[in-house]
Amino acid sequence: MSYAIGVDIGVTNIKSVRVTRDGRVLSRHQIATMADSPDWPARVEAHIAELERLHGRADSLGLAAPGLAATDGSCIAWMQGRLGEVEHLNWSRRLGRPVPVLNDAQAALLGEVWKGAAAGARNAILLTLGTGVGGAAIVDGRILKGHIGRAGHFGHISLDIDGERDITGTPGSLEQMIGNCTIQKRSRGRFATTHDLVAAYRKGDAEASTVWLRSVKALGCAVVSLVNALDPQVVIIGGGIAVAGDALFVPLRKVLDEYEWRPHGHKVDIVAAQLGEFAGALGAAKNGIEAARVTEP
Repeated sequence: MSYAIGVDIGVTNIKSVRVTRDGRVLSRHQIATMADSPDWPARVEAHIAELERLHGRADSLGLAAPGLAATDGSCIAWMQGRLGEVEHLNWSRRLGRPVPVLNDAQAALLGEVWKGAAAGARNAILLTLGTGVGGAAIVDGRILKGHIGRAGHFGHISLDIDGERDITGTPGSLEQMIGNCTIQKRSRGRFATTHDLVAAYRKGDAEASTVWLRSVKALGCAVVSLVNALDPQVVIIGGGIAVAGDALFVPLRKVLDEYEWRPHGHKVDIVAAQLGEFAGALGAAKNGIEAARVTEP
């Protein structure tokens, strides 16, 4: 059967999918990355080889990983911290066939626009809320990459010019306002995780409500700013914090009702991501399929 492979490399796990050209998922797979070992890329290579041994040669391959993807899609051009071996690793050369590479958030958005929460949208934004805040944008049907691949790092937009600097040097960033990485500081040590904070908020805890609703207001103001800058049809919220459900989306929509610029009453949809942990692998597969189409005779 004709199929494509998409691979999403994470620090903990490598996720992959086999899909048809129209996006029907044939199988999903997950193996440990073992990122502490410098030869972890060999596990990716072996995993792909095993899939093809079992199912025949794939028509196309696509790959996603953390870091700044080269604008030509050849590799991850910059990576900070773990998975350093991925930086400048040209997967096309390593595997001996075309393998276009995306940043993992870009791939997740591509997956959601293909078969998920924003299916068919030509203008969409993704924000992933977890330890930090990631993001990506599709503008007029194309992934926004920018000059060196930095586009879409919405967690590092500034919401407070007098705030402390985040890991990129940005003062008062969105990541600092809602990322799980700052929850203890924002709650004065009372809550260890955003999950704990939201649980207390659901129970009506006054202090938790103050901290959580301020965080959600910051997120809403960031979304309003991004809507004004990029004019999306839909904003997708994903990541671990997004599973808060109504505890997040009800107050968030109230913030947007108050602050969003809505010419002629036009209201941007804000939705939860649908594809879960395999969104990046699905988007990587889609990217590989599209790249293969360009080179077809």
